[in-house]
Amino acid sequence: MIAVALTTLALGLPQHGVVVPGKSFGGLRLGALGAQVEASWGKRHSSCQGCSRPTWYFTYKRFEPQGAGVAFVRGAASSFFTLWSPAGWHTNRGLTIGDQEARITKLYGTLPRAECGTYSALVLRRGGTDTQFYVYRGEVWGFGVSSAGAPPCH
Repeated sequence: MIAVALTTLALGLPQHGVVVPGKSFGGLRLGALGAQVEASWGKRHSSCQGCSRPTWYFTYKRFEPQGAGVAFVRGAASSFFTLWSPAGWHTNRGLTIGDQEARITKLYGTLPRAECGTYSALVLRRGGTDTQFYVYRGEVWGFGVSSAGAPPCH
């Protein structure tokens, strides 16, 4: 009985999600099925209305924008991304939300930049995976992981 209660409590979007460039996002990998995402992050999510592909949004509090999203192609996760700069998210090399943009270059080298309207995405390609470092007003605003070559802006 105690094990069931602990498992139930463990479900949910990680408070301090870790992004491992080219490998994982908040404990999940590209290709995860919807049931695997829900097993890890819980079933409390909303679906994007009007998105070109099925997309789920997980937020920490109802009606608050901070959290993470996942988009699917043919039932498998094709991209993950943070929503609205959730505090505590970081990479395995110590880049955190709120760090100065220059720290990205210090840790990962000079990266190609995509302009996404009001923010930018610096893209690190490793094998068949792109990791996006989202920058707003000179600071790390969020992270994304997608298949290589996918549009970097969400």
